[in-house]
Amino acid sequence: MRRDNLAPGEYYHIFNRGNHKQSIFSDQRDWARLLFLIIYFQSPLNFYNIGRQISYFVKHRMFNIPNDVETDIIKNRTIELVGFTLMPNHFHLILRELKEGGISKYMQRILNAYTKYFNTRHGKVGHLFQGPYKMVHIDDNEQLLYLSTYIHRNPRELKDWRDKEDSHPWSSYQDYITKNRWNKLLENSIVMEQFKNKNKYQQFAKTSPAKNLLDKELMIDDN
Repeated sequence: MRRDNLAPGEYYHIFNRGNHKQSIFSDQRDWARLLFLIIYFQSPLNFYNIGRQISYFVKHRMFNIPNDVETDIIKNRTIELVGFTLMPNHFHLILRELKEGGISKYMQRILNAYTKYFNTRHGKVGHLFQGPYKMVHIDDNEQLLYLSTYIHRNPRELKDWRDKEDSHPWSSYQDYITKNRWNKLLENSIVMEQFKNKNKYQQFAKTSPAKNLLDKELMIDDN
């Protein structure tokens, strides 16, 4: 597994899993919390009363962030989020570094904030994640395309989402093949502009061999 120095303008696959393969979520509020951090921590902007946003998401399946706040995030962000998938005991992100040190600061902020939240809410102590996050440099366009299908097909292995990964709420797949819920906060054009339409990408994802190939290379356990 390659680990390269981060460089502005480059794309990276970032992933991590729970300590001892344990689940990193207990209920929908936990899933929504990590999703919020991934989407809105792209800039140094601070958020207060995040719990209120989580309650809103659980009820409405969307966050209630004003447009001007999203504009500020985009203006000051240090990374671009290209794709994501949350799984019961791990997560995958595809990120582009915009400013030097951007990904490192973004990931540190997300993991620290979520671990502190999770341990406080559930009365836990110690490490939630299995060491530092893993990082693989995306060398070329082919790798980027296949990686996007790999992370988007992950949920099909779950009992409740067997072959229904296109409707999994904790993945950017639905944002690729239907309406992008996050607008410019999810910069998926680097992938989608290479396909005639959304259906073509969906067909590509469903027939991609990347899921089986990368499971072995990355040694990720979906169960």
